[in-house]
Amino acid sequence: MATAKLTSAKKAAPKPVVQEIAKPAAPIKSKNTWVYKDRLYEISSGRKPLVFTVPTVHTQKCPLLWFDEDAGYQRELRYATNQKSPFVDEQAGTATMGRITFRDGVLRVPKENVVLQKLLSLYHPYAQNGAIAEYKPEQEAQDDVEWIEMELEAMNLAKSMDVDEAEAVLRVEFGSEVAKLSSKELKRDLLIFARQRPNLFLNLANDDNVHLRNIGIKATERGILKLSSDQRTFTYGDTDRKLMTVPFDEHPYSALASYFKTDEGMEVLQAIEKRI
Repeated sequence: MATAKLTSAKKAAPKPVVQEIAKPAAPIKSKNTWVYKDRLYEISSGRKPLVFTVPTVHTQKCPLLWFDEDAGYQRELRYATNQKSPFVDEQAGTATMGRITFRDGVLRVPKENVVLQKLLSLYHPYAQNGAIAEYKPEQEAQDDVEWIEMELEAMNLAKSMDVDEAEAVLRVEFGSEVAKLSSKELKRDLLIFARQRPNLFLNLANDDNVHLRNIGIKATERGILKLSSDQRTFTYGDTDRKLMTVPFDEHPYSALASYFKTDEGMEVLQAIEKRI
């Protein structure tokens, strides 16, 4: 009997609680977003000398500084071939200075030279002001596609324009010489203009004032309206009755186009269009 109680007591004895020690969380590694690849840099300006040297050290004549928004101050830059950073405050020991030389307007930097790539892509003042830039074929292809699409849109719009609209657009660019051109010459020059300067062409074609200004110029050329010698007053050509006064410091035909949009001006516009 005593043996049975002892056995049951052993079974009922609580098990010791073992506390698990929490393991420290692994440190989160910051993701390096820099892509390791060979990069090509080129001079952005039209003039590309055979040899062009980029400053590599901060001087009073050519300051190499980059404003760090997180730190709140400007940090000095220096290109050293034996350092891991282009920032002077992150460099240690003796610095072996390097040279940055563009030949025929370009410079190829291998993927192993990350310091020089970051200096030229992110921090150097010449990169900030657009003097030099990294060649990006994807971006260039996208820009080419956008330009071609805009050129096609301009050419299609120019093809569908009638003679009066073509004259209105070309008159802004070429002046009164447009009046001497035949309809075929107008069409040819309009297509050339749309192909060479599609952005400007689309802006002019979608501007209502361009058409109204052209009507005002044609009315003045044909004597329907008169513009005073001081460019301040429009009058009727046959009666010399005053039509409107040009506001101060405003182009006379731009002011006339704005007048044509008023209730009184719309009636005058209709009468002029019938006579033209």
